Amino acid sequence: MDIGFDRVQRILREDGDESCMAGTVVGAAWIDLQAWAMRRVDSLSRRSGGPVHLVTGERGEREALFHLRKIGYTVVAKRWTSAKLLGDIDLVGWDGPTLCFIEVKTRSGRDAMTAESAVDRDKRDMLRKMGRAYLRGFPEKLRGTVPVRFDVVSVYLLPSGVEFDVYRGAFGW
Repeated sequence: MDIGFDRVQRILREDGDESCMAGTVVGAAWIDLQAWAMRRVDSLSRRSGGPVHLVTGERGEREALFHLRKIGYTVVAKRWTSAKLLGDIDLVGWDGPTLCFIEVKTRSGRDAMTAESAVDRDKRDMLRKMGRAYLRGFPEKLRGTVPVRFDVVSVYLLPSGVEFDVYRGAFGW
């Protein structure tokens, strides 16, 4: 499942290939351009209506996806579901060799209650079940060897711009 891109970049850097670093800068600019385009699409969709909390949540998940890609995650699934379980995993991605199940919480402001505090016991239990179901898709001999963690990304959609708090390993199995 891991495409090994990080490993290739590391080898190129060790060999002194400076073009690899330029590729990283170009990659970040490309991700920024994609995020900008999605924000433009969002502004058009807001004009057509829809429940505000759903639009906010969807926008937060998109913003988190681009932010995680920019800081090095390889996102492999969005809103992953299982036919046998209720719920979904907002994002599934690799942070280096670690498989991450990512819950995104979005707020339109910084309130007294932080966005990540909304990941309560029931939500964590559901995410653990979903994570086990996702891992059942791996070959049996790999299931126990793949490092796994649960991350929470808080997205704040503020008038001054979008802010993120990424909590790696927010909770365990």
